[in-house]
Amino acid sequence: MSFGISLFYYRRQARTSAARPFGMNMNPAPADPAAAKTDEPFFTAPLVVIFVIVFIDLVGFGMIIPILPFYAETEPFRATPFEIGLLFSVYSWMQFFFSPVLGKLSDRYGRRPILFISLLGSAVGYLVIGVAGTLAMVFIGRVISGVTGANISTAQAYIADVTTKENRAKGMGLFGAAFGLGFILGPAIAGILSKYSVQLPFYCAAVLSLVSAAAVYFLLPESLTARTGRETVKRGTIATAVDLFSQRSFAFINLIYFLLIASFSIMTYAFVLYTGFRFGYNAEQNGYLFAFVGLVSVIAQGVLFGRLVHRFGESRLTAVGCFLMASSLFLIPLVGPAAGGLAALLGICVLLSFGNALASPSLTSLASKVSHEDVQGSSLGVMQSGASLARAIGPMLGGVLLNNAIDKVDELTLYRTFWTASAIMVVAMLAALYFMGTYRRELHA
Repeated sequence: MSFGISLFYYRRQARTSAARPFGMNMNPAPADPAAAKTDEPFFTAPLVVIFVIVFIDLVGFGMIIPILPFYAETEPFRATPFEIGLLFSVYSWMQFFFSPVLGKLSDRYGRRPILFISLLGSAVGYLVIGVAGTLAMVFIGRVISGVTGANISTAQAYIADVTTKENRAKGMGLFGAAFGLGFILGPAIAGILSKYSVQLPFYCAAVLSLVSAAAVYFLLPESLTARTGRETVKRGTIATAVDLFSQRSFAFINLIYFLLIASFSIMTYAFVLYTGFRFGYNAEQNGYLFAFVGLVSVIAQGVLFGRLVHRFGESRLTAVGCFLMASSLFLIPLVGPAAGGLAALLGICVLLSFGNALASPSLTSLASKVSHEDVQGSSLGVMQSGASLARAIGPMLGGVLLNNAIDKVDELTLYRTFWTASAIMVVAMLAALYFMGTYRRELHA
């Protein structure tokens, strides 16, 4: 009911501002935007709308993760474990190059047009993969999806625009909850659809991206104020990135985030092949497993994270999250049908999801807080670009580690893959502990 009231209010406001340009804010810029946002409630209409849009889009994205390895292994593709790793990697390479570009463009022209165009592109990418007849066409579809999927930073910048600094962590936690919800429904839907056709999930993902694009066009108000848009520093993407990384706190946050994403992406790539080899699970069963992981993520980020961050702070939650992830990644290859079975696997998935749900939004919130208001899109774009580089390197490294001499998965390759991911998270945890001390000293300086 409250969501419907919010949309009604927004539509009434939108009709009074219909003459304004596509990329401009619907309301005049306040003299002091930070002060103007202080008294606003957390669940504003724009925040609810962007949450729904991100959720719909991520349902489509979530459908791809568990189905892509099985799809690539079928005729006529017959991809090896290394080639499947490259399929995951090329998507992230494109995000690496284009996340800061889209973030910079969103600072200049507004969040809304960038989100709209990129969602249309995502639909095209999914469609190309679905109709592909060769492995090269699947790679082309992944390239298109990667370029347009670089809009994550724009959506995060939108949340930063419509929340106060006090509510920023809660807003990023809500964004993470949208990811979790997408990974509940997406993999489950993909598992069901795969029984009818292995291409069907890709077509469905394309339709969902089109629905998200329509929601952006018809429902989403622009969050970037006219004043902020004019004041955005007109510098190149590389120069902006250099300026941001010259800030010690921002650079350290990005290092931890890079290590976290690299480790997690190794797991994401290897998990489906691990469950197939060790448990004999197919696409449908893996879809349900990913849905369970998403459910845990939603509970952790949507319900618990806001309360925990208020009590302990982002830096502490980052260190604890890294520890939980390192522990769970170490335990995964020790589990099998005769060693704990499904119950143990689900328990480890809870630890992994909860750790990621604590660390990821904490780091995003910290990056937003240490960045100037006028470069939120650029700073989060640079951060997501680094995360995309980690997602590109992770599956490539995983592809090498998981692939044996005859292009297959075996017991040894499973251990070395997941334990390498665990070791990376141990380094991230140590870096987070060091940052926790330095960040507190800076706050009290």
